[in-house]
Amino acid sequence: MARAENKETAGPAARMAAAVAKRLRLKKGWTQEQSGARMGYTGAAISAMECLSQPVSDEMLVKLEEVLGDGTGIFEEMRELVRLEKLPEQFRGYAPIEQKAVSLCLYASHVVHGLFQTEEYARALIAGGYPEPTPERVEELVGGRMARKALFDRKPTCEIELVLDESVLRRPIGSEEITRDQLAYLVECAQRRNVNLQVLPLNAGLGGEYAGARGELNLVETPTHDRVSFLEIQGESLLITERAKVSTHSQRYAKIRAQALDPRGSLGLIERLAGEQR
Repeated sequence: MARAENKETAGPAARMAAAVAKRLRLKKGWTQEQSGARMGYTGAAISAMECLSQPVSDEMLVKLEEVLGDGTGIFEEMRELVRLEKLPEQFRGYAPIEQKAVSLCLYASHVVHGLFQTEEYARALIAGGYPEPTPERVEELVGGRMARKALFDRKPTCEIELVLDESVLRRPIGSEEITRDQLAYLVECAQRRNVNLQVLPLNAGLGGEYAGARGELNLVETPTHDRVSFLEIQGESLLITERAKVSTHSQRYAKIRAQALDPRGSLGLIERLAGEQR
């Protein structure tokens, strides 16, 4: 459903896509209904996109390129910009760095890391957030989160390590079915050759040390082999490039990984917990 407030919140990329789509449509002499018919949309959907009352979707940008792009690639180039615009503001500076990473070392202590979430798990998390997002915004954020998964199959390959606190696996989100499917998806992800998945057990602190006490952590190796860290909490984020601080985070992550179960033991635990959800 189109909403008037979308006109106020639409970003520059969405506005540009709408303006270019309208100009190219008029250049061909097509009505909104004619353009929509060629794209598989109603005329009302084209009108909503052009007047910004309905955000342009990734799928519509693909169709716009096919029907109006005439091989220029203009709407294809806009796809990444529009996707970026739909992400939470505090994440936009980090998202391009993540997608170009040579390697990622991740630690998640509250919920499954966004890169590893199923669509339904992500939707339950986002819809249950505060302030409560509109249904349209929920779908935008879910779509943006799912688009990040392209990193798994990107060439050149990105090597991804994820350590999950065991409490993450035991915390049901949405429903038992959603949680079970999420655990099954983690098992699937663990089979990838470029993914290393480990679990930090609940009893990791019994020896007097608990390396995960300071919370979640994202470490990135860039294409130039520099290292940065990214922290996110309570809707705020911090991208850290200072070498001394990144070094400390890297060493802390190494301790987290050392205290975690090995990959085989971690996989066995996830499979067992998935079975308990049946």
